[in-house]
Amino acid sequence: MSLAEKPGVQSAHSRSAYAKITLRIVPLIFLCYVAAYLDRINVGFAQLQMADELGFSNAVFGFGAGAFFIAYICFEIPSNLLLERVGARVWIARIMISWGVLSALTMFVTTPVQFYVVRFLLGVAEAGFVPGVLLYLTHWFPGPRRARVISLFMMGIPAAAMFGGPLSGWILSSLDQAAGWSGWQWLFLVEAVPTIVLGGLVLLLLPDRIATAGWLSTAEQESVRNDLDRDAEGADREHNIRGALRDARVWWLGVIDMSFMLGTYAIGFWLPTLVKEAGEKDTGTIGWLTAVPHAAALVAMLIAGASSDRFRERRWHLVVPMLVGAAGLAGSTLVSDDIGLTVLMFTVANVGIVACYPVFWCLPPAFLTGRAAAAGIALITSMANLGGFLATYLLGWLRDLTASPMHGLMLCAVFLLAGGALVLRLPASEVNR
Repeated sequence: MSLAEKPGVQSAHSRSAYAKITLRIVPLIFLCYVAAYLDRINVGFAQLQMADELGFSNAVFGFGAGAFFIAYICFEIPSNLLLERVGARVWIARIMISWGVLSALTMFVTTPVQFYVVRFLLGVAEAGFVPGVLLYLTHWFPGPRRARVISLFMMGIPAAAMFGGPLSGWILSSLDQAAGWSGWQWLFLVEAVPTIVLGGLVLLLLPDRIATAGWLSTAEQESVRNDLDRDAEGADREHNIRGALRDARVWWLGVIDMSFMLGTYAIGFWLPTLVKEAGEKDTGTIGWLTAVPHAAALVAMLIAGASSDRFRERRWHLVVPMLVGAAGLAGSTLVSDDIGLTVLMFTVANVGIVACYPVFWCLPPAFLTGRAAAAGIALITSMANLGGFLATYLLGWLRDLTASPMHGLMLCAVFLLAGGALVLRLPASEVNR
């Protein structure tokens, strides 16, 4: 028996190893996700000025925002397979630098076609980031530790929206017409810079695998590998790409994740506009008000991830938040004329939806590994991003058709209820790992 395998020593080495891994990796990928999500939702704030200045209708704006997801869906699987081949460090850095440049170029669009093209190219550039990081984390953390770590990574969603709201509102109001550029142009430029910088830091700092992490001792590396090996023992996992794409569970999870994405992007893209329509005209104040739902969601995500790992239970840690999210979205349609109640209902909705993410992403590694995990996770996120397209384009089209956000928000609530029903049909033995 090696030193790292002796129970007492192995436990001490495990604690030391995971503390180091968490400190060295998680803050960097968290900041990367903050930048990624900020680049996705800042278009919702840009709409406050951009739509009027360029004459874009809700449908045009919604389709342009949704073109990002069309590209993301098409290139998700190839991108994740390339990440598995060339390594996370190089590929994630490439993703971030290319999407940062394209996001900045959005400031120069003047026509709907230009808007569609740059958003599509942005989706091509960013495809593979989220599934790539999720796959990368499975190479460092075994199942019993995964929900808490994923929650730390996915805190980037509410954190970006929480800080991005006030920041975007300030840029729109304070930099408007500075150097002859509109506030929305400055918005795309300023918020693209951190993405490019972080891409460079990933290239310098992110280790590809345990063996290249020089800050782990030999005993610590062995301890983590043993944990990962034990986690894989006895699991009926798919290892090849074809098997993953033919596995009904992968498609099932894609539909469930789509229901989350519908609600997430409905809130992220349309909340600034809905707050403005409820009566608040100052862009700075709108930014602060839209931060409230995301601050609450950040806390809910941490609690959900820790609770799910502690009790080794996944299904009800998904279903209950999904019901809460659906109730919040449905309730928001009844209070659209009241700013305070609108923010409250979207806070309830966001708390429920965002709490699902760290728990949900513990499910695919329970039956996928290797290149099958790369393809399967990418397929799930591809299907989920169809929800992002529907949340942007369909809601924009419905708003133009009905002059009300009610129908689109109710549709998102129904999808969450349907997703919760699908979760209950997943066998507990397969998901509570």
